[in-house]
Amino acid sequence: MIPRLWIYAAVYFLLQTSGSTDICAQILNENDQALKGIDVEEHLGRHLPLELTFTDENGKAVKLGDFFDGQHPVIMALAYYECPMLCTLVLNGIADGVKNMDRLSPGQDYRVLTISIDPQETWELAKEKQKTYLAAAGEKMTPNDWTFCVGAEEDIRAVADSLGFDYYYDAEQDDFAHPAVIYLLTPDGQISRYLYGIHFKAQDLRLGLLEASRGKIGTTIEKILLYCYHYDPDAKGYVVLAGNVMRVGGVLTLGLLSILLSLLWWRDHRRKESRS
Repeated sequence: MIPRLWIYAAVYFLLQTSGSTDICAQILNENDQALKGIDVEEHLGRHLPLELTFTDENGKAVKLGDFFDGQHPVIMALAYYECPMLCTLVLNGIADGVKNMDRLSPGQDYRVLTISIDPQETWELAKEKQKTYLAAAGEKMTPNDWTFCVGAEEDIRAVADSLGFDYYYDAEQDDFAHPAVIYLLTPDGQISRYLYGIHFKAQDLRLGLLEASRGKIGTTIEKILLYCYHYDPDAKGYVVLAGNVMRVGGVLTLGLLSILLSLLWWRDHRRKESRS
């Protein structure tokens, strides 16, 4: 059997050179039997089991619900910290996306949470992984903004099942087979959006967080911007919704016309008063 590390390396090369995730998925399906059956079953609108307990990168026991305060949406990823390729690419994608995302600030507007799918990994390893990705995400990301957790197998599995995330340990390869996906969650722990792949555009993350926040973050202009976009599963990102753009344009045109007419009326009224 071809070592999965080499397969991931080939996938990464193709992603960089062709940008085609469909081609890469086909290669994985045809060349690595172990990855067949690994998929994501979307559970949009489902609440996570917030009562579950994990251990954060400081060795502290935390409830999953501690990360959902009713005010801040959450970017979440399931990974494992000694993953030789795919998890690293996914986490790199998150770091790059949040680093390049403007107008929304980690901690103030959203949080990031990563949970290891390997129950053998320790909080010390999570701490090292956090240091790596805080540096990659830039100065605006602090340790309180991106948490790395480990946990017991039954709790990890419960979270994965609620997210529709398929994975399993391959003893022959000594690694985990899993898909490349991250999750955008509402402030109360409800699944709002799935984003696939290893590259996450800053605009997609920002629009996804605005959508997940349900009006709790973002300026009025950004909320209008979100109205003009919608998530396209085929494009795997947010695209312009022409009908809504036309509606917004119509409202703005009517508003400007009303202002112009009001100014003209006011000017004529002043002229009449001055003559009298």
